[in-house]
Amino acid sequence: MTILVTGAAGFIGFHTSRRLLREGLDVIGLDNMNDYYDVNLKKDRLELLNSQPSFRFIPVDIANQGQLNEIFANNHVQAVIHLAAQAGVRYSLENPHAYIESNITGFLNILEACRLHHIDHLIYASSSSVYGANTRTPFSVHDPVDHPVSLYAATKKSNELMAHTYSHLYGLPTTGLRFFTVYGPWGRPDMAYYSFAKKIIEGLPIQVFNYGDMKRDFTYIEDIVEGIVRLINLPPKANEAWNRTHSDPSSSYAPYKIYNIGNNEPVELKKFIHILEQLIGKQAVIEYMPMQPGDVLTTYADIEELTRDVGFSPSTSIEEGLGHFVNWFRSYYTGLI
Repeated sequence: MTILVTGAAGFIGFHTSRRLLREGLDVIGLDNMNDYYDVNLKKDRLELLNSQPSFRFIPVDIANQGQLNEIFANNHVQAVIHLAAQAGVRYSLENPHAYIESNITGFLNILEACRLHHIDHLIYASSSSVYGANTRTPFSVHDPVDHPVSLYAATKKSNELMAHTYSHLYGLPTTGLRFFTVYGPWGRPDMAYYSFAKKIIEGLPIQVFNYGDMKRDFTYIEDIVEGIVRLINLPPKANEAWNRTHSDPSSSYAPYKIYNIGNNEPVELKKFIHILEQLIGKQAVIEYMPMQPGDVLTTYADIEELTRDVGFSPSTSIEEGLGHFVNWFRSYYTGLI
């Protein structure tokens, strides 16, 4: 089985590709290697993947429709795991056009390629950010998500709507995964846990927003990957019981499904920082800041649907997961520590 993974040099794409290779699958990885964060980190991830004979990397920007269609035409792909996107809530305030090009135009190109080449299953990354102004927790896939508070969130909600349209019009099986604050080794330097670790080690102050009064459903990367892999051979089918007068946003009369993937256990930001301090062996210098535009107070995933359908629940504790991250960090940045 050949699986195409977009964003293969990215954090989640790298771990997903590596797991698929361990499962004995052929993987075609796509990435545009942009400089949103350190390109050398992406290159190092890619070097590990390229060492595997069943992996083939093709540099491409998914916003380039012609090149993307050529890749699909020249390779017999059964499933697509679409993880390429312009990430980051706060960056969407600074450079909104990047989000439209990658997350909207790029996603449309993926949908079209999947339609034209009769892909068996498209799994794509959504985000917990789609819950936006919702305050009822835990966040449920059965709740409406019509009030995003960042452009990034709006593009991810748009992806879900676009996927449903293709499931409806063309019978394309699509599964959207709402990731909740993914962390772990080989992570993204723009994420809080990564930048906090680096600054604590260097003795630099860390900025803690909303004066630390926030909770996040931190989800370890291997738990995320396990959920993705278990879903590959479970393309959604039309829900014959779907009620058009009391519509459920998580499924459809079309082959379409939405899942949350989170740890189902929100962690206070102050506790999170304290665990990092203990693992690093150094106290953080903290600058408390007001709430930032686009942020939300709490994320908390209801994972009942995922657990029921794939028989798996993320369960890595924040202590264990951050321990793995800090060990990797010490190894990767040997000159820093």
